[in-house]
Amino acid sequence: MSASPSEAADIVSADVDPAAAPSVTVPAQAGAPESRPPVSLSPSRAADFMQCPLLYRLRVIDKLPEKPSAAATRGTVVHTVLEKLFDLPSGQRTPERAVAMVRPAWDALLAERPELAELFGEDAAGLGTWLADADKLVERYFTLEDPNRLEPARRELYVQTTLEDGLVLRGVVDRLDVAPAGDLRVVDYKTGKAPSPMFQDKPLFQMKFYALVLWRQHGRVPRRLQLVYLGSGDVITYDPDEGELLAVERKLRALWEAIDLATRTGQWLPRRSKLCGWCDHREVCPEFGGTPPVYPLPVVPAP
Repeated sequence: MSASPSEAADIVSADVDPAAAPSVTVPAQAGAPESRPPVSLSPSRAADFMQCPLLYRLRVIDKLPEKPSAAATRGTVVHTVLEKLFDLPSGQRTPERAVAMVRPAWDALLAERPELAELFGEDAAGLGTWLADADKLVERYFTLEDPNRLEPARRELYVQTTLEDGLVLRGVVDRLDVAPAGDLRVVDYKTGKAPSPMFQDKPLFQMKFYALVLWRQHGRVPRRLQLVYLGSGDVITYDPDEGELLAVERKLRALWEAIDLATRTGQWLPRRSKLCGWCDHREVCPEFGGTPPVYPLPVVPAP
């Protein structure tokens, strides 16, 4: 379904306040940190639960700290550069101007999150290599798109909708483009390499999640979903339809029912996989001989 230019303008001007997302506070026991049950679902947290329910719990309910990641931090810097690139007038969006934004973006992020300094410490050479890698990712972007021919409708757009059963879906869209005819294109930047076709389901699920939220918000399905892989120089596009988004909605409802049951019963089972090697929480995971923290929420017996 295409949106008329006037309808698309409504999407562009419709802001959702992230602070408006519902929250529920559970009184903490004396000496224990305040904990909250989950009240909304984002693509990343949905992926966490599907990967490992215990990982979801440790991140969402226990909120255990995790070590900074050089790769994730580089992704944040590159995303910032590509967002700010479009602040420049068309014609001035050059690789040189974009690369010049990398170091200031890192400095601003470091000022906001001083703990990131531990990524490099006194290793100036390591920092230099890391920044050079970020430069290359930014430069590669210009081989995939010409930003001087684009005028994004929104950048870093927070989207949120509430389904009929009360499930709140939320997320942040890297870029939303609106064609002259009113069609919507949802764009997401990835700083890694594109997966092979047999492993594209996970990133496409994230994009379909965004498409579902936009559809439920505004009554129209985005025309195109686009993944821009800066690590390998690939662009993957997908055109969703209503039937597929309804299937995603059913999957998310079932996922939320499982999360709700685990929240109420306190039964968050670990799921061992190859991804465990990158997990910061193996010390408290039963799969690796650890013991999770005491569950901080009230529980009811499992049915």
